[in-house]
Amino acid sequence: MAVKLRLTRIGRRHRPFFRLNAVDSRTPRDGKVLEPLGHYDPIEKDAAKQYVLKKDRIEFWLAQGAVPSDTVAELLTRIGVETKYAKVKSLRTNRSRELARKAKKPYTRAEKIAAGVIKVEKKRGT
Repeated sequence: MAVKLRLTRIGRRHRPFFRLNAVDSRTPRDGKVLEPLGHYDPIEKDAAKQYVLKKDRIEFWLAQGAVPSDTVAELLTRIGVETKYAKVKSLRTNRSRELARKAKKPYTRAEKIAAGVIKVEKKRGT
């Protein structure tokens, strides 16, 4: 069974709150949880209260081969848990940006508009 460390969104509209869970990789976002590992409150202003995580259990699951999602990997680096997946997302985007620049193709939306690849229509007044 492939285990992932993933966030489950709870909380109301415009007030996100996330639980960090160890789940089977095939389960949906709010599906069955193997073990709850803590929670993350992005709205909380106090950085010490923003994360409440079970660091020892997270390290256990990582040692067992659990793969964190990109967002969870960033959260883990903030609390001081090193993983080999920490910079995967930024490396992927940097690599694709470099390849586009070498091929002299526009990468960002602004570059695509300037090159004429994307046409921007002005919104009509209602």
